[in-house]
Amino acid sequence: MSAADPRTAAQEAQETAALARGGRTSFIGYVLRLAARFPFLFIAGRLYGAEALGRFAYATMVVELVAMFATLGLKRGLAEAMAAREGEETATLYDSLLVCLIAGLLGSLLLVAVPQIVFPTSGGDASLERWFPLIIPAIVLSDISLAALAFRHDIAATVRARSLVEPWVLSIAALAFAFTLLKPDGLIIAYLLSMIAAVVASLVPAWRAFGPPANWRLDIDRLWTLARRNMALAGADIIEWGARRLDIFILGRFAPPEIVGIYYVAQQIASLPQRLKSSFDPILAPVLTTNLAAGRTAKVALHIRQVGFWVSAAQLGVVLALGITGQAGMGLFGPVFAGGAIILALLLLAELFAAQAAVAESALVYVARGRNFGWSLAGITIQAGLSLLLVPRFGGEGAAAALAASVLILSVAKSRLLAKLLDHPVAGWRWSLLLAGLPAFAIGLLVLRTPEPVQLSIGLIAILGTFAGLIWRFGFKGADRLLFARSLRGKDFPTDDAVAVDKA
Repeated sequence: MSAADPRTAAQEAQETAALARGGRTSFIGYVLRLAARFPFLFIAGRLYGAEALGRFAYATMVVELVAMFATLGLKRGLAEAMAAREGEETATLYDSLLVCLIAGLLGSLLLVAVPQIVFPTSGGDASLERWFPLIIPAIVLSDISLAALAFRHDIAATVRARSLVEPWVLSIAALAFAFTLLKPDGLIIAYLLSMIAAVVASLVPAWRAFGPPANWRLDIDRLWTLARRNMALAGADIIEWGARRLDIFILGRFAPPEIVGIYYVAQQIASLPQRLKSSFDPILAPVLTTNLAAGRTAKVALHIRQVGFWVSAAQLGVVLALGITGQAGMGLFGPVFAGGAIILALLLLAELFAAQAAVAESALVYVARGRNFGWSLAGITIQAGLSLLLVPRFGGEGAAAALAASVLILSVAKSRLLAKLLDHPVAGWRWSLLLAGLPAFAIGLLVLRTPEPVQLSIGLIAILGTFAGLIWRFGFKGADRLLFARSLRGKDFPTDDAVAVDKA
């Protein structure tokens, strides 16, 4: 063994521990966000109804799509930009804030000029509807600030802004406006307030961490270069995010707002497992960019496999629990929502398929931006074609089925592409997932024979408990358990590839 090997092993352990710390912190935020998301859906479904919720879903989808475009790929690309300008992180942050703010203002002015894009059923005639898109710059500034903080491994700021401030302000404001004369626009106003609160909770810690723009000066060429370099990444971000909203967009064109509202609730529940993957995004990007810059492709593959397994293990348990009890869960938001159980099951399946593609893309955006963008474009094209074919005939079920089929194709393609580029396996799948999943599914079938209140209490715990116990006993080995270690400082966990891939 060479002298460098112990240092290499120690560095791998430290990076895996950093991933575990960041992922665990963000996972806590995910749980907090989950605790706030369900009250909002309950308030919106019970007090506002499916039609108002559908209108809200479509409007926020359009606004957030434009905001995603205005970030110019810097939600993930900022880590690479800061790494390339070592010692000039503050200047890079202010460059990014300025160029994205300009893009956000242009996008919001376009939507103000054509409000029918945001509110197709009402035409955006009301003054609040017309000016609603002006919230886009706030969303953009928040995203970029949090990305910069993540570069310095400050994940707690994202947890506070996205998992505490934003969802709880949304829920509390929606509840308050439901009993006032502002109820017709209550959900929209609540959203505006939540985004304003989130941008404050993002900018303040960013200012404290990076300080004022000392010695920074405006450089148009530098801003243009920053934007141009991230265009492929921006396209991939938009397509990935758009794939999650394309179904709502097409459904909104072919179905009444009530159907869109039911689909939105199912989508919000189904997207909860997806947020488990995004828990690792803030910390995964800096770890990957550092190793790629040093040419350590084996380490990159190891970290992709590790995070892929963590995400798959967490997602599968949640998918089984929420999918099996779907009809009872959807019924919580109102009797009309219970009919969306099939939609929920298909969307949960789509999230499970999408996990590996999303983890693989975390590295592809740095090693093969063009090809990654091409596959993303192919995926959304397949989804659009299938949606246009299935939605007019099957409604929400057709939209969900189209999404599931497209993400399955994309997951296989992107994982194989990354494995070829890195010359190492990257799949996070292990047979222990199947070993834990089958008994949990069997327990779920028994749970379905019980009354709905039992399904949503004891049943959920039984399904999750069965899966968690088995996956911990037979699936989590060595470095896998870093995710749940009480203290990660000074610990030397094995990161051997045999452990990482479970000999699958």
